Amino acid sequence: MNESLSQKQCVPCEGGVAPLDESAAKGMMDKLANDWQLSEDARTLSRTVRFRNYHETMAFVNAVAWIAHQQDHHPDMAVSYNQCRVDFATHAIGGLSENDFICAAKVDQLLHT
Repeated sequence: MNESLSQKQCVPCEGGVAPLDESAAKGMMDKLANDWQLSEDARTLSRTVRFRNYHETMAFVNAVAWIAHQQDHHPDMAVSYNQCRVDFATHAIGGLSENDFICAAKVDQLLHT
């Protein structure tokens, strides 16, 4: 894979393909910042980012929403005053796809990690 994940574009996924298995998902984790966590069942990729204030938190949320819009791949986000948890999963296949890792890498790029 010559192209970094953050430079790739998501490919529409409407189901019909298997999610990444645990081994493949763990292998993809090496391409992301250390703050990302793989769920115990390897079906969700999560990261919590902390900020100094609400304004910074909302700027991040809006930037992630823009990435999601551009990639047509949308995370779940839990937002509070000074933090945001971002959860990626490909709901159509009930687990993780390369799209989740592409978007996570774009979030890393946004945070300069």
